[in-house]
Amino acid sequence: MNWATAGFDVFGQHVFWTDLIGNVCALVTVWLAIRKTIWTWPVQLAGSALLFVASVNAHITGNALKQVLFGVLAVYGWFRWSRGTRDGGTLVIRSASPRERALLAAAMAAGTVAVALLFTFLNSRGLNISWAPWPDAYIFVGSAVATWAQGRALVDFWVIWVAVDLVGVPLAFTSHLVVSGAVYGLFFVMVVFGFRDWLRQSRRLEAVTV
Repeated sequence: MNWATAGFDVFGQHVFWTDLIGNVCALVTVWLAIRKTIWTWPVQLAGSALLFVASVNAHITGNALKQVLFGVLAVYGWFRWSRGTRDGGTLVIRSASPRERALLAAAMAAGTVAVALLFTFLNSRGLNISWAPWPDAYIFVGSAVATWAQGRALVDFWVIWVAVDLVGVPLAFTSHLVVSGAVYGLFFVMVVFGFRDWLRQSRRLEAVTV
């Protein structure tokens, strides 16, 4: 059996090992991000590689491309956090400025439209890039924006993840990626706790610097 499609059946659903292990890495990544440890990024890189394989097998091109972007952004975040914690320092987190929030929202909106139209165009040419171009594009762009904001240690990245999860759960289940769908649900809970923790810490830091 091909390792990329190896797995097991649960209640009539085939679970890919790549999907299962990749999502375990993704969950661990969120936990590590809450703790603000540099290990967040290498674990994310490993999970992205496995989920890329799972997404290709499920023919979710947008999700597969998202994993490629995650890999690139993991390297970026790894570099940024390494600089921020140099010489044993603590990572400085903060809330985004109004200008940064406007740019994040604009990037999500414009990016989603552009990627969705691209997927739709490619589908019309018989390439079958995505069976759900709009939600696929939204998840792709939203995940990229959230990960970029995470790399810059902005508290707001947790809020973006909530918005992504609300679409990611139903899309994963309808794509027969059962583990991914369940994990998106767990993500939602963890993200809420992460947002609360980062927001509290950022406010304490802001109070000290005032």
